[in-house]
Amino acid sequence: MDVAPPSPAGPRRAALTIAVLIAGNLGGGAYAAITARDDADRRAAAPRGVPRPSGFPGGPVTNVADGAQVAPLRRVVPPDVLAVGARPIGQAQVQRIAKLGRVRDVIAVAGGAVQLQGRSVNAFAVDPSTFRSWTPPGTAKANDLWAALASDQFVVSTAAADQLRLSKGFPYPVVGRTMPNLMMGGSGALGLPGIDMLVHQKTGRSMGLVPNIAVLVNAPGVSPTTTVGAVRKILGPGANVVNLQEQRYQSPANGSYLDLYKRAARTCSGLSWTVLAAIGQVESDHGRNPGRSSAGALGPMQFMPATWKAYGVDGDGDGKADIMNPYDAIPGAARYLCANGAGKGGRQLYRAVFQYNHADWYVQKVLALAKAYDDRYQ
Repeated sequence: MDVAPPSPAGPRRAALTIAVLIAGNLGGGAYAAITARDDADRRAAAPRGVPRPSGFPGGPVTNVADGAQVAPLRRVVPPDVLAVGARPIGQAQVQRIAKLGRVRDVIAVAGGAVQLQGRSVNAFAVDPSTFRSWTPPGTAKANDLWAALASDQFVVSTAAADQLRLSKGFPYPVVGRTMPNLMMGGSGALGLPGIDMLVHQKTGRSMGLVPNIAVLVNAPGVSPTTTVGAVRKILGPGANVVNLQEQRYQSPANGSYLDLYKRAARTCSGLSWTVLAAIGQVESDHGRNPGRSSAGALGPMQFMPATWKAYGVDGDGDGKADIMNPYDAIPGAARYLCANGAGKGGRQLYRAVFQYNHADWYVQKVLALAKAYDDRYQ
């Protein structure tokens, strides 16, 4: 669906049809059209009380940055569900989603379709300090990417950068309600099917992107299909709700947890990545619950700080071994298991997992999950 370019009468008064993603990737998919005639019409169309795109309820995952600064990554929040409304999603609806069982984090964002290099591209307008935590680990930790976004440059998916032949550091006209020339700040895996571009939230407002048109939901410890059904009921007919944990949306590129488990396992001869994945699931549900446990354990692999001092790994080469960073924590777990003989298999593997958590039920659960992973991915 095409976006009308600004008319000679003035870009702020130009009619604009914004196509909001329902499904599909760059250059394809089904869309629902939302039409905004001018700023006044857009404000009237939005429900009263709808907040600007930001982290919502549960507080921002990171501190909000000022100016061109971007807050450091505190933790990764794997999104389980992406929902795109047929109209802006009201504050009351977002609050209802936040109160669903096992929902830990919700973020509402602006979005719509813009034209870039003559192609229709689905964009989200976000606060880079908050939104970075919702992207795949490899992208979330790319500080230069988020600093660029904070500096009012745009960021695209790796696929969009390749298909549209975009070059980092070059300006491009981006056509929405207005037509700013924005610098391409970089690319990476966004982890959101059909969303190929990010702009700063203030840029999104000036371009006429639809406020609060989409929400991302993090709901650890519950089947995403359950959350999908509940969110769909809250948003009503016309909303498209996607289970992001479906295998077709999982990619090993740019540091998914699957890729991190596989890479870490290669550092210990004989250790299967499925054991690391099973421990990651039991300990934090693959990074969804990385906070301090009642016993004082921290991070996606739930290390005790004293143990981390002995076995922590600087997996991403940034000069520090960060207990909260999956790039460090997962190879740290492989190192710890290997030191306890996990690579030898059999009873030695059992003993190594027992050292991780001194309980037979824990070992049995981990090994059963490891087998399930092996059956699924063989």
